[in-house]
Amino acid sequence: MRFSLVPSVRAQQPPSGILDPPTETAMTKATTLIPVLGTRAELDRLSDDELLIRFRTLPKDSHERSVACEILVQRYERLVRSCVRQYRGSPEPVEDLMQVGYVGLLKAINNFDPAFGNNLSAYAAPCISGEIKRHFRDKRWQVHVRRSAQELLLELRKATEQLTHTLGRGPTDEEILERLGCTAADLLEARQADLVFSAYSLDAPLSDRDDPAMLGDVLGDDDAGMEHAIDMESVSTHWDELPEREQRILVMRFYGNLTQAEIGTRLGISQMHVSRLLARALSHLRSRLLDIPDTLAS
Repeated sequence: MRFSLVPSVRAQQPPSGILDPPTETAMTKATTLIPVLGTRAELDRLSDDELLIRFRTLPKDSHERSVACEILVQRYERLVRSCVRQYRGSPEPVEDLMQVGYVGLLKAINNFDPAFGNNLSAYAAPCISGEIKRHFRDKRWQVHVRRSAQELLLELRKATEQLTHTLGRGPTDEEILERLGCTAADLLEARQADLVFSAYSLDAPLSDRDDPAMLGDVLGDDDAGMEHAIDMESVSTHWDELPEREQRILVMRFYGNLTQAEIGTRLGISQMHVSRLLARALSHLRSRLLDIPDTLAS
């Protein structure tokens, strides 16, 4: 189940048959007809639509426009807080998310036209949520995570909280899958996304002791011996497919460190013949390990 939280632009377009929005000249003339309200109290008595109309018609550097915007932001503080509430399970401070939410609210106030819609709240909610999601996607994730996984993680947190409240216990995976309508693979990806939301420093202490071990001290490293053992095990699987003479040549060349001439002397064959047998044996093993035809492995 997916929900698109992109604000509807269609709702802001004038229906057919209605004149285009007023030009800048007409807006300027309309501004001169609007009486200047002297105090904040007078602006505060206006409805949301009246404030929005005044906000859109006043010059951008107008003090009255700034006051009208401030009043609208205060009136919709609860909406911002409501949008932020679903992210309270994240490590991001609520105060920071509130500031991001206010950015989305300001964008909604600037873009919403009461002439083509009469519900700022319905328009602003997706703007606020979208701004918060953009903040997480662009600034908080330490590892790139697909947007679908990020959105599913938010739905997972919300569904887990609701099911826990309803059932009186933690929900099972089956109950969460039924609520979200997603696959087990999607659920696993969302949980993995939660693990990479923030990263730990390699210098982070592992305890509160006076001289604690650091995270970097306990992390493993590539083991060259393990890689060699895996390679040898792979070779031994196909070793018996080689003729005995080619096996001896490989052993003398790579374990005895003998030259091709020395190998030829011990086997009673020419150096050129040793070279051909060595190349054929290596080509056969390479084709088996890489699962390609012998002709391509040569």
